Amino acid sequence: MKKFLVCALGAFLLIPSCACLSSCGREHAQSRCAYTISAEYKEETRTLSAEMKVRVPNTTDSTLGELKFELWANAYREGAEYAPVSDLFSGAAYYGGASYGEMKIKGISGAESFSVGGEDANILTLALASPLAPGESAEIAVSFDVALANVNHRLGVTQRTVNLGGFYPVLCHLGAEGFCEYVYSSNGDPFVSETADYDVTLTVPAEYILATGFAAEEAEQAPDDEKRTYHVCANGVRDVAFVLSKDFQILTKETGGKEIAYYYYADRSPEATLEAAANSLSFYGDTFGAYEYPRYAVAETGFVFGGMEYPALSMISADLLPNERPAVVAHETAHQWWYAMVGSNQFTEAWQDEGLAEYSTALFFEAHPEYDVKYADFVADSERAYRAFFSVYSQVHGEADTTMSRPLTDFSGEYEYRNIAYDKGVILFDRVRDVAGTRKFNAALKRYAGTYSGSIATPAQLIGCFSKSGANVAALFDSFLEGKCVI
Repeated sequence: MKKFLVCALGAFLLIPSCACLSSCGREHAQSRCAYTISAEYKEETRTLSAEMKVRVPNTTDSTLGELKFELWANAYREGAEYAPVSDLFSGAAYYGGASYGEMKIKGISGAESFSVGGEDANILTLALASPLAPGESAEIAVSFDVALANVNHRLGVTQRTVNLGGFYPVLCHLGAEGFCEYVYSSNGDPFVSETADYDVTLTVPAEYILATGFAAEEAEQAPDDEKRTYHVCANGVRDVAFVLSKDFQILTKETGGKEIAYYYYADRSPEATLEAAANSLSFYGDTFGAYEYPRYAVAETGFVFGGMEYPALSMISADLLPNERPAVVAHETAHQWWYAMVGSNQFTEAWQDEGLAEYSTALFFEAHPEYDVKYADFVADSERAYRAFFSVYSQVHGEADTTMSRPLTDFSGEYEYRNIAYDKGVILFDRVRDVAGTRKFNAALKRYAGTYSGSIATPAQLIGCFSKSGANVAALFDSFLEGKCVI
């Protein structure tokens, strides 16, 4: 996500197949989860009613007695302890005043029982009827409703769009010590998930256009039909998200054999925004390795910050000024490599994707002088911002915590988070390139992308790619991550 200020401070039925839509057309990878979701958005009630069937393979060496899913939509409910928006930005996010949403689990099939708990009603736990041995798979079905808040955020109804990010229960990351439970955070992106296969059928009022990074097959409808149904398949992706609007216009172009689509409604220079998406996608593909998805979409929408990334889809705020759009588009496009293709633990190591995406933006501007943003100025701006933060925090708190490897919930707010994950991240990678040299630096990132695409990479694995590329920078990384360096 581009942390960028754009405005002032009973019986349960399994999912039926849709006769008018084709299936996803290829076998699911047996080592990945496979989600089949059928949902309908009802404009008059701002609700999403859905049924989800998911195949969960046990890829561990241990027997599992339960499965756990993140319920990100519950962060929007009234009284949530970990709200998606801080008080600082709530006025800009909740454009019509306080508004709330939540997810209600209506029923399950394939498990003995279920409960909603965790620190903040954020975890759905399913007790399995029989233990799930290594190599076996469980077939689970969940029926749920999502109420959407009126909010300019990942999940919610904005003034001219509907953002559908995190609208379904997603399997918790299964680590060495079991399922990892992460609370929401207003500071960054708390999402940690393995790649999975998705088959999504979404029914919406007929006036709505669906923005998606994947091909959307539309069902045939009668001229007087008040609904339209889209079918989307996305295989081997970290998650899926959509944007709906009655006002979307669409521009497309092809770059390197990939279609790029821009869905917009307020942008006065849409061709320039599309060009920035095409140029950045092409540059990152040449520099880091091939873009792996068949299509890429950018959707203009209501969003309190600059933008938000999903596999093959980037949301950008409609409130961006023309001179701000290229940087936001380039940053979100970089996330197609650092988050979507190469995953990391965004909850505990935010710098690993945000810092690298922000630094990739600097590299993009260095290679594209037509945007009139100099690489040296980009890095210098990050240094000035970071030093100002360090000075303020040292004076107010007596010292400033400059460690980079820490949970999102350990940051005091957006100001500290932005300066540590983004600005210090830019400074870190600038110093690494200076020590390693451009050739070894680029080789290391290409190795990182090629080796860990489809995985959740650790900081040690990222640093190891530099070592394998002949760059001795491990101590430099450690000094930054542990807060020992002086900038």
